[in-house]
Amino acid sequence: MSRRSGILEFAVLGLLRESPMHGYELRKRLNTSLGVFRAFSYGSLYPCLKTLVANGWLIEEPGNALEDARAASLAGRRAKIVYRLTAEGKEHFEELLAHTGPDAWEDEHFAARFAFFGQTSRDVRMRVLEGRRSRLEERLEKMRASLARTRERLDDYTLELQRHGMESVEREVRWLNELIESERSGRDLRRDATSQDTSGDTGGMSRDRGSSRTDPSDPTAK
Repeated sequence: MSRRSGILEFAVLGLLRESPMHGYELRKRLNTSLGVFRAFSYGSLYPCLKTLVANGWLIEEPGNALEDARAASLAGRRAKIVYRLTAEGKEHFEELLAHTGPDAWEDEHFAARFAFFGQTSRDVRMRVLEGRRSRLEERLEKMRASLARTRERLDDYTLELQRHGMESVEREVRWLNELIESERSGRDLRRDATSQDTSGDTGGMSRDRGSSRTDPSDPTAK
């Protein structure tokens, strides 16, 4: 199984743990809630669903009989199938949630893992966040070293692209530091977000963060 298909299976199991869904509903949730899956199509989703059913992690059930029958007769299609997570599927998903190895730190897999942090225990969240931060710090050091070696040979646009990439990584590292601090202090991110929304000063935090942003080319920032 490829890494990409493994991420898709993980996301499908996680969404179906919340509630049973039609295939089309699943695709919409993957596209709207999990941005990493925007490029996925029916061509990859339905083979994934069939595999999960064959493994005993999902079962197929008829949808709302009256509603689906009307929709099928009007559109000339078969009634929709609803996919439901089995007890074995739930157990398998919980095993996947507990995984904190290097795969969980990579770009696409981390995005999928983070989308289900609400279903993940705090100690696992901490290990994944710290692993992701470590991975990005390694990447940032390599980018800085590469830029220092090649700066004189790059044109202005390529140099600006390199700086943009470094700034993106630095922003994510700062974000991860904030998340890790929140986890360590036991703060509830949802409660924090709600209190900010109702405080009347919605721009304070973003202004503070923006003012602390550093220029990676400024030697005093290191």
